[in-house]
Amino acid sequence: MNLLFAPLESITGFTYRNLHYRFFGGVDKYYAPFISPTHNPEMKGKEIRDILPENQEDGLNLIPQILSNKHEYFIKGAKQLIEMGYTDEININMGCPSGTVVSKNKGSGFLRDLEGMDEFFYNIFEWNDGLQKPLNLSVKTRIGVKEPEEFEKILEIYNKYKFSELIIHPRTRVQMYKETPNMDAFEYAYQNSENNLCYNGDINTVEDYKKIVDKYNIDSIMIGRGLIANPNLANEIRGAEKLSRDQIKQYQEELFKEFKKIMKSDKHLLNKMKEFWFYIAENFEDTHKARKLIRKTQNLYKYDLAVNEILENYALK
Repeated sequence: MNLLFAPLESITGFTYRNLHYRFFGGVDKYYAPFISPTHNPEMKGKEIRDILPENQEDGLNLIPQILSNKHEYFIKGAKQLIEMGYTDEININMGCPSGTVVSKNKGSGFLRDLEGMDEFFYNIFEWNDGLQKPLNLSVKTRIGVKEPEEFEKILEIYNKYKFSELIIHPRTRVQMYKETPNMDAFEYAYQNSENNLCYNGDINTVEDYKKIVDKYNIDSIMIGRGLIANPNLANEIRGAEKLSRDQIKQYQEELFKEFKKIMKSDKHLLNKMKEFWFYIAENFEDTHKARKLIRKTQNLYKYDLAVNEILENYALK
């Protein structure tokens, strides 16, 4: 089974990915947060800093992701990625639920324009098929914008093209990350998709993983927030011991050091570590209390005290 690390904007950038790969690993592919090519000749500076080859740990298998609703922008961006050395797979973002993205008819917002989607894919695949070494084009999608009933027609569009993988997060855009994944929609895809499927959504424990793989004969599982909360989850799925208190301690110390190198101020560093602890607190019995303790800290000294309090006195689940 291939285990894929889903992208999460502002969190799973190269600093985080590199440390996770060195410290835990267990992941077959890391997917980068999306880049969004525009009318400009090429992407520069901070637009592509996260995926620059020199910023990646040796051996880390990174898959870039493009967010666009214009085939000419996508192709321009893909050409630049190929020049950078990304000649295997490029992922297409059709799932981002962010309001600013959806308002531009991108990400999951593009799912309401089936005719536009069809034309977009047609032109991309026509270009890709003409390459001497065609790319593997995968797509990450939601099942609709407002209603799960939208998915039947959306899947018809996907079935017209040969994606290397169709990664399905079975929620609509309006659900964001609330409620439970719609397994009826995934079942429909399992029975009717012409493409290889990957499941994504609410894989937070080994038991969650087993529920999917015991029911569906698929090659890949994508995990996002579950791996951020438990960075050892991929290894636990493969049979390793559960995440330990010492691993959490060492991991947060290394993250602190790495983020300190690139943060412009103590305030930025503190906010970044608070974001980290929002997820890591899930490993403790009193998650709410642990989150509150970290959230209330106003400086790095108080942050260190709060971390020590949690690591020394809070019970792991």
